[in-house]
Amino acid sequence: MDGVPRVREQRRPGEPAALRFSVLGPVRAWRGGESLPTGSPQQRALLAALLLREGRTATSGELIDALWGEEPPSQALAAVRTYASRLRKALDPGVLISESGGYAIRLSEGAGTLDLAEAQELSADAEKAKHSGDLSLARELLSGALALWDGEPLASVPGPYADTQRARLEEWRLQLLESRLDMDLEQGCHAEAVSELTALTAAHPLRERLRELLMLALYRSGRQAEALAVYADTRRLLADELGVDPRAGLKELQQRILQADPGLAEPSAPTAEPVAAPVRPAQLPATVTDFTGRSAFVQELSDVLAAASTEEGRVMAVSALAGIGGVGKTTLAVHVAHQARAAFPDGQLYVDLQGAGQRAAEPETVLGSFLRALGTPASSIPDSLEERAALYRSVLDGRRVLVLLDNARDAAQVRPLLPGMEGCAALVTSRARMVDLAGAHLVDLDVMSPEEALQLFTRIVGQERVASEREAALDVVAACGFLPLAIRIAASRLAARRTWTVSVLAAKLGDERRRLDELQAGDLAVKATFELGYGQLEPAQARAFRLLGLADGPDISLAAAAAVLDLPVEDTEDLLESLVDTSLLESAAPGRYRYHDLVRLYARACAERDEQPPSERDAALSRLLDFYLATTAGVYAIDRPGDRLVEHLEPTEYPGLVFEDRHRAQDWLYAEAVCTLACVRQSMGPGTLARAVDLLWAACDLAESGANSKEYEAVAGAADAAAQEAGAPRAQGRALTTLAFVHHITGRFDPADRAATRALKLALASADPLTSCWSSNILGVIAIYQNRHEDGEAHLTRAIENFRACEDRPGEASALCNLSRIHLATGRTASAVALAEQGTAMYDDMDHALKGANGRYALGLALTQSGQLSQAAGRLQEALEVFRDSRQRLWEGMTLFRLAEADVAARRPAQAAANAELALTVLRGIGGDWRRGNVLTVLGRALSAIGQSGRAQVCWREALDIFEAMGAPEAAEVRSLLNPLAVA
Repeated sequence: MDGVPRVREQRRPGEPAALRFSVLGPVRAWRGGESLPTGSPQQRALLAALLLREGRTATSGELIDALWGEEPPSQALAAVRTYASRLRKALDPGVLISESGGYAIRLSEGAGTLDLAEAQELSADAEKAKHSGDLSLARELLSGALALWDGEPLASVPGPYADTQRARLEEWRLQLLESRLDMDLEQGCHAEAVSELTALTAAHPLRERLRELLMLALYRSGRQAEALAVYADTRRLLADELGVDPRAGLKELQQRILQADPGLAEPSAPTAEPVAAPVRPAQLPATVTDFTGRSAFVQELSDVLAAASTEEGRVMAVSALAGIGGVGKTTLAVHVAHQARAAFPDGQLYVDLQGAGQRAAEPETVLGSFLRALGTPASSIPDSLEERAALYRSVLDGRRVLVLLDNARDAAQVRPLLPGMEGCAALVTSRARMVDLAGAHLVDLDVMSPEEALQLFTRIVGQERVASEREAALDVVAACGFLPLAIRIAASRLAARRTWTVSVLAAKLGDERRRLDELQAGDLAVKATFELGYGQLEPAQARAFRLLGLADGPDISLAAAAAVLDLPVEDTEDLLESLVDTSLLESAAPGRYRYHDLVRLYARACAERDEQPPSERDAALSRLLDFYLATTAGVYAIDRPGDRLVEHLEPTEYPGLVFEDRHRAQDWLYAEAVCTLACVRQSMGPGTLARAVDLLWAACDLAESGANSKEYEAVAGAADAAAQEAGAPRAQGRALTTLAFVHHITGRFDPADRAATRALKLALASADPLTSCWSSNILGVIAIYQNRHEDGEAHLTRAIENFRACEDRPGEASALCNLSRIHLATGRTASAVALAEQGTAMYDDMDHALKGANGRYALGLALTQSGQLSQAAGRLQEALEVFRDSRQRLWEGMTLFRLAEADVAARRPAQAAANAELALTVLRGIGGDWRRGNVLTVLGRALSAIGQSGRAQVCWREALDIFEAMGAPEAAEVRSLLNPLAVA
């Protein structure tokens, strides 16, 4: 808590400012925002003694004992009266009163507050919330109470009473902290809690409850060996310090971990208190109000689902609906699922598997979404498909959940997503019959009967309009081939046009009736159905429908759509919203649009057939590429002022968006990440390859984000192959530069070195100065990691010269900071600090916040090694704040690791352990094994220094396994840590 404590009541206009008092830290008083004098230490001791009595009167004798104990000064009574008089003058009238030979502080409602009273109120509210089952609110309230502490309670206040109260308040704080951490674990925040618990156990080594929470957090984070090592460390410490064994609860937890007790995998419920209700997802799309017919199928599917929820020993029910596109599979499945909701009280999950498109949803991605929907924290979700599937089944164990898997590609995509638990069921829709899905109840869905088709048409259009034109209505549904989607499109258009009659619509469909009769089998029937809606579009609408379907990516933003259509944004929005009204386009979110997979295929077929001249298709995609390249280059320039890359990118004719705020620019980049990379992948043909590669380079921040690293790497590899096949050395050199960059980020240094070496050769051959600069820079960085210091210095020296020749000061600063690390590794500490300072100063001169953080990172390393630990921690902390603000997960994690190194050197092992744990959490899924091994090594050093040697050994053994598997030289250091006597 900084400065004035927070106030819960709001003061009315004209009212005097209320008094506020603090004892959970230095004893202080404020009137509004004005700090009041509290006098000498003894005077503050008197104020604290009165405040802690919460309005009760303290006699003079009690106050003397509180201030001086058994040896008061001769003038103690006079001193108490003097202190009281001074305080009375400083405070508002009537606050400090004299009565019965003593004193009291009375804070009437609205006249004053005490931080201790506020903390007590928050704690009580948290207890109520916990009893009511709202753990999230209880945790928030406890965090609020703990935030009121501002260091040591009653700081610098003398006297025996203050000593006693200080110990009491500190104990209460620890109890609140333990309660909050317990709630953290109940809500699945295991990985995040490890860092805090590691530091707390170091500060309070004999507090067994903290050790128990740490063991549980480690176990739930998949670190069983470390959890058991904590117990071994605790038992040894208690025996050495107190001569006792761990308490029964700690022993029991150790045994449960040894036995892999399934109960530990889920948050344990309190025995005497209700817990928060489990997460019950309700993801089913809305059912259509005019659902019609299909009664036999509804009954058949409902019976299968009912059996799953009532029959004993029934493992799982799976129904797979198959049929052509537009036949109503999804509508039927959603309708049946809604009817069956009561039989599945623990929730309903839904996903569109996009099986009809070129890029079906990956099962591991879907499982991650399902696990989060079921209440699993993102930090607890494993990486591999097999582990996610196993955790998914474990989470569903004992629950009754219905899973609707829509638009599946094949059985292989579906199998990992099946619940597999008794009481659960799955509904699957697909264009293909899943005969290889073992145990599935297969349903082949055909077109509607004429009676059902007419009933659906009537419900949408209205009984009054259809009754007088029944024959015409029958002609309409027949022309639609009795396909539900075609009927719905036709009927919706009629319902939206009150001046039309049913006969008018029937006449408009007359030319297509023969085509629909001829194309009733397979996908062609779906195409004929979409033709009904497409044929009714105005020319501008039809052009938009055709061209927008050409763009890859899951959806498209309004601004990107305007680029495809070469229209103002306002006109584009009008066109797209009109297409949404026809159901040919979906509104994914405000300002974003998407096609159903089959509609996208139909739109592309229309573009190939109808777009004249054909070159307009290529022009539309070229404008889209220009839009992404121009906008991404602008984001790059905002993040990296003075960087010359944007001047060396391929020119664009169509403009991009312009951002004035760095954060909004970054928001756009990450929001458009999938679509941007899809555009790069789609644009690797003649005439667009060079711009596509430049877009990939300008979007390099996506490689460091963690969320997009794998796709970025895949696209970079594809760009390299495409450029090589096209015989485009300049484009290939740039593609290889991005590939080297992403390999370096993921810790694969040999492939990174090979890619950067090839990039440099191609850059020299194609006279591409920027690629030459950056490939040399990357080669120097890789040489650092591979301990090839002479090679690294040569590469970086050449990079500095090249950057200077290009007048690229940010690039020069980067190479200088990297060269600093070469000097560090070769013992030239003073010059290393100087080089890092030079590079950082250059960044600061250009107001280069993001890259300036990279400079501070390098400077922090140099200062740490030179023994200037306080300055090192300061620079690294500055870098950390920028990396977090910029969502640079890789560098955030690595900066935490470097802070841990500095903490170890400064003999702050508890803080080092906390920072190293945070680094492991942040770097999860990014950075590669080599970086993880280094973090584990430092974590082990910190743990060893705070007496947790067993856990330290576990960390070092894992690090050794990593380094030995990679053949990394760091393995020798870790062996010496594990076997110091053998090395000696």
